[in-house]
Amino acid sequence: MTKFSWIKSLLSLIAALGGFADLQAAEVSVAVASNFSAPMKRIAQMFQQASGHTANLSIGSTGSFYAQIKNGAPFQVLVSADDETPARLEQEGDGVAQTRFTYAVGRLALWSSKPAKVDDRGEVLRQGHFERLAIANPKLAPYGAAAQQTLTSMGLWSSLQPKLVLGESIAQTYQFIASDNAQVGFVALSQIWMNGQILQGSAWIVPASMHEPLQQDVILLRSGRDSPAAKELMRFLRSETVQALIRSYGYDLKML
Repeated sequence: MTKFSWIKSLLSLIAALGGFADLQAAEVSVAVASNFSAPMKRIAQMFQQASGHTANLSIGSTGSFYAQIKNGAPFQVLVSADDETPARLEQEGDGVAQTRFTYAVGRLALWSSKPAKVDDRGEVLRQGHFERLAIANPKLAPYGAAAQQTLTSMGLWSSLQPKLVLGESIAQTYQFIASDNAQVGFVALSQIWMNGQILQGSAWIVPASMHEPLQQDVILLRSGRDSPAAKELMRFLRSETVQALIRSYGYDLKML
């Protein structure tokens, strides 16, 4: 073998190895419900460190993601705020059959950014010492539907209508309260909770019996059917390390 042919062979080998590495490290497009944005951002970092794959996250409301997926948005994984939307996508052929599972069970909280504003039984809602009450749009966000169910079970849904401010997602609802555009509001516990304590302000953790269970499912979408990175992310979400992280944000687990 001549000197130049040896160099050519070496360069070909390097190129081949580089191509192999590119195949190994891939990207996955993930639609993530707003309530799960904080833990999912950390999970994405852990996932990249563990696998080399990059999870590109889009944050929004589950209802909006459903519409986008039906209109051809190329998401490969949906991390939903409910179990109904993934089940519906599976039935309609937009989700891959038998890939859906429950990754978390959410908790609802009534929150104010001000200390002592919200009592531990939610009586502030009956007292009415606030101008605006923020909830996520019940038609778009499962946490908004849970908030409506809670107010209905308390007999307050009708009387508090004039004070309601609707967020397009639970993230926007949180911003309404954090900026004091609403003095109190319903948020996901995960937005205000870390390692067993409220991060800021005051809150009432709503008893789970006051609304339908916030069972949150993930599903591999049709666009991710042939994606090794998407399938690896689905497996990663079941890992013990990820489950421990999810618990630290105030979620319950009901892994299927």
